Amino acid sequence: MGDSTATTTDIDVALEKHRTELTGYCYRMLGSSFEAEDAVQDTLVRAWRSYEKFEGRSSLRSWLYRIATNVCLDMLTTGNKRARPMDLSEPTPLARAALSPRPDHTWLEPMPDARVLPTVQDPAEAAIAKESVRLAFMAALQQLPPKQRAVLILREVLAWKASEVAELLDTSVASVNSALQRARATLAERESSGPDAAVSDPLDEQQQELLERYVAAFEGYDMTALTALLHEDAIMTMPPFDLWLTGHDDITGFMTTLGSACEGSRLLPVQVNGLPGFAQYKPDPDKGGFTPWAIQILEISAGRLTGFHFYLDTQRWFPLFGLPLHLEAETDQVEQGV
Repeated sequence: MGDSTATTTDIDVALEKHRTELTGYCYRMLGSSFEAEDAVQDTLVRAWRSYEKFEGRSSLRSWLYRIATNVCLDMLTTGNKRARPMDLSEPTPLARAALSPRPDHTWLEPMPDARVLPTVQDPAEAAIAKESVRLAFMAALQQLPPKQRAVLILREVLAWKASEVAELLDTSVASVNSALQRARATLAERESSGPDAAVSDPLDEQQQELLERYVAAFEGYDMTALTALLHEDAIMTMPPFDLWLTGHDDITGFMTTLGSACEGSRLLPVQVNGLPGFAQYKPDPDKGGFTPWAIQILEISAGRLTGFHFYLDTQRWFPLFGLPLHLEAETDQVEQGV
């Protein structure tokens, strides 16, 4: 690999084929879609510049992960822990609901599956990869100190050996094992605080039917039908607002009051954070048709919706997902499929 005769094109191709998995790694480390992509770009630029010095003592992949880890650890020195609204406050009763935004860097950010989940043949490996970018797991990762976070991701998600992680972090196997034990204990404490999404890959027939019913209920703005789909302790969040609601009465109450402008919306399916999701377009009173409003991420457990999370910064999220910034009125939702 250290051959100085390698052409620029060869180097570009060799590095580029690792972009998706590196983006997934940096995203798990940082909790931010855009910071992850910046970190990967920085990693690949550093690797390109020092490629001639790379002597092949380790694999190219290991070398890139070492660079990416250092980039992420540098970015995490500010100590910011990205979070979901329910990680920061108690739920807000509908009677006191107010839309108070917090800065972008507060929030755990959504990410299209295609940008972070490389194609793998092993179904078990694919399932682990999806589970490891789900919002609940990502939020738990954010509670770990940066080096514990790296150890847990490398060992548990990417299945590296302890000796490989120790070499990457310039530490001992004993230190890696100790960090992993502490990280597992922290995650176990969080898991006991509530149910995680239980989504089949691919979606089973019951889950697929639930999503179809959800689309019909949401697009029809039928609160009775929506209530029938929600778990009694379902959670609704709307970053960048810190408000979060729990229970179908408060959720549907919000949707018919402060959220009433969403009536008449259209939903297009997206794959996001290893979970089913939708791009929500609401009616555009100025141009006609529909304007972007939110990326929705749905959590499902035991045949009910346990959480739905609306990410409202459309100027950032819709281009990230390759979605149009306007839908014509005649767009036929049936043709899109769900």
